[in-house]
Amino acid sequence: MSDRTTSVPATTEREPAPPPSPARRGRLGVASVALGSFAIVLSEFLPVGLLPAIASGLDVPVGTAGLVVVVTGLLAAVAAPAVTVAASGLDRRVVLTGLGALLVVSDVLAALAPTFPLLLLDRVLLGISLGGFWAIGAGIAGRLVPPADTIRATALITGGISVATVVSLPLGAAVSAFASWRLAFVIGGAVGLAALVLQLIALPGLPAAHRVRVSALGALFRVPRARVGLLGAAFAFAAQFAASTYVTPFLQDRAGVGPGTVTFALLVFGLAGIAGNFAAGATLGRSVLGTAGTAQVVLAATVVLLPLLAHSTVGVLVLVVVWGFAWGALPLAMQTWMSTASPAGAETGLALFVTTIQLAIAAGSVLGGLVVTSAGLDTDFRLAGAIAFAGALVFVVLGSRRTAHAAAQDLSPVGPTPPGAP
Repeated sequence: MSDRTTSVPATTEREPAPPPSPARRGRLGVASVALGSFAIVLSEFLPVGLLPAIASGLDVPVGTAGLVVVVTGLLAAVAAPAVTVAASGLDRRVVLTGLGALLVVSDVLAALAPTFPLLLLDRVLLGISLGGFWAIGAGIAGRLVPPADTIRATALITGGISVATVVSLPLGAAVSAFASWRLAFVIGGAVGLAALVLQLIALPGLPAAHRVRVSALGALFRVPRARVGLLGAAFAFAAQFAASTYVTPFLQDRAGVGPGTVTFALLVFGLAGIAGNFAAGATLGRSVLGTAGTAQVVLAATVVLLPLLAHSTVGVLVLVVVWGFAWGALPLAMQTWMSTASPAGAETGLALFVTTIQLAIAAGSVLGGLVVTSAGLDTDFRLAGAIAFAGALVFVVLGSRRTAHAAAQDLSPVGPTPPGAP
């Protein structure tokens, strides 16, 4: 018999399937984090449409019930830097899945909460999960996919915010109309559990790159690029929420549209935001400064023009779509700026970014309420537009003063700052 027969396999048993390629596993990992971002923002904003039902069910005033949203944001502002420092030596997969588990626990306990103080305590847990997730998970794409795909992958992760924002209000309203408010927290917990399981399956081990110390967070304020990013984000988010918090009263009282048109306007605002997020993912590779600056200017212009076109339903709807598109681009653009701003790595920059935007959201909402109460909706929108314009001017002027090396960094993908980068 020829020696060539020895090369024929001795068995016809099927060989095991090859493991998923690193690229495919990386995409699955990104998808799992994107689902996590959807779950956490859904859990954050679902109660907004349920406040009257929560107030009635737990026998508290509606204004008091609103603390379930406020407390979450304030705790996230504290948790972002705290989790970044405390968990800096841990594998990022362990940290993200731990924060995901905390989200599920928070929603389950909220669904079972017999009293309002206990519900608030459960939302404290959500705030910790929220702040930690955005400080660590928002910049994780650079460790899961090749550099050329990083911005697109990050756009998918932040896209979970836009989708959750679109879904949360109508879903909360539907739950309020047809079931107990507690079901909303069950839904949030179920989505969070699905994200947690997918992360356990798809995320590879991601050892910590380096330890983050409290001093590194403070030192970030001495980095010009970081100061510009934090200042720009503070102006943009404060302006956005000074206006968007009162968009429904504006549509009803100033534009004079009915409930159906209000619902439609909010829906198209959210859908435009999703489109803006992914459009930013395409343009950020060319210019972070240009993408963020343009979005801020467009946001300011639309907010200022809304009171002037309040007599035209079509004009208002067009401006709402443009506003939503610009706003959808801003979080990803500012996050990309901050992720390359810190010599200590992306997580340090993102931790202070999360703290800044959460405080700006609270400040903008409070400022908007004071202005609406004392001077009316038109004045609130004009003031919000002025804040956004001022922020755009500061961001573009100061951001343009970077060195040629820092300007070249605008073209780099989201991820840890390379060694030696300013």
